[in-house]
Amino acid sequence: MFEKIRIIFTIPELRQKILLTLGLLAIYRVGWQVPLPIVDPAAMRAFAEESGGISDLLKTVAVFSASQLSQATIFGLGIMPYISASIIFQLLGTVWPPLERLQKEGEAGRKKI
Repeated sequence: MFEKIRIIFTIPELRQKILLTLGLLAIYRVGWQVPLPIVDPAAMRAFAEESGGISDLLKTVAVFSASQLSQATIFGLGIMPYISASIIFQLLGTVWPPLERLQKEGEAGRKKI
């Protein structure tokens, strides 16, 4: 078995792909362990365990946004921050003239934003 693993790591392209995959898995695991700044994990856990009211609403939002709000970690947010930022920038583009000009420039303007 160890001979097969040694042979796999002698092929440069395969070794690079395996190491990249292991690196991405490590980043993923670390992202689930890094807590959000300013958020008290114990208070967040207690809030997630309650039932009724705003807690049920947040659980429903978490289901539809692919996030896990009970875990106050970087990756626990899911895609919600990205979607919120996109919506805010779209709205700001109609209100703030410099941003509107950048949006009208096309791809070059979007890269600057």
